Amino acid sequence: MNLYASLLRTAIPALGGWLLALSTRYGLELDATALTGVLTPLCIFVYYAVFRLAEKYLSPRFGWLLGFARPPEYARN
Repeated sequence: MNLYASLLRTAIPALGGWLLALSTRYGLELDATALTGVLTPLCIFVYYAVFRLAEKYLSPRFGWLLGFARPPEYARN
């Protein structure tokens, strides 16, 4: 289950960041490939940070916007 949760919590922010990057491209006079290459990782980080902080400080329900309702728990060795 932890593997599934961690994969979802990586894929969903990547998808959200990609969509944000695509939406910001309109109206700017920059090379689309270069702009997407810069904005996509930035938007992924912002998307993840916003919803991770919301999950921690506002409500655990925000975890669904990261793909899974709770962060994965890893066994301590």
